[in-house]
Amino acid sequence: QVQLVESGGGLVQPGGSLRLSCAASKIAFSIYAMGWYRQAPGKQRELVATITSGGNTNYADSVKGRFTISRDNAKNTVDLQMNTLKPEDTAVYYCNAAWLAITHWGQGTQVTVSS
Repeated sequence: QVQLVESGGGLVQPGGSLRLSCAASKIAFSIYAMGWYRQAPGKQRELVATITSGGNTNYADSVKGRFTISRDNAKNTVDLQMNTLKPEDTAVYYCNAAWLAITHWGQGTQVTVSS
């Protein structure tokens, strides 16, 4: 069974940084597009950033210039470096793997930005 396990969430002050990591197992990782999504209380899940199998990246406008997505196909991991965090970045962050019509989700990790 495919597993996506996120780590690195926590409480951080505004302006701070966090690095999220997602470890994938039992998956042909290199062929999947990987992504990070988030869901804040009372809101729909939204795309944060994606990275294709070829390394092309895409970001939500709200995080451009602050967040960086990267992948390591040798380690089957995808990371999200989050800088200059804002209170509105508070959400549960989910790792996603997608290939054709197949998609997998992690269980999520909480990120709270508060003073």
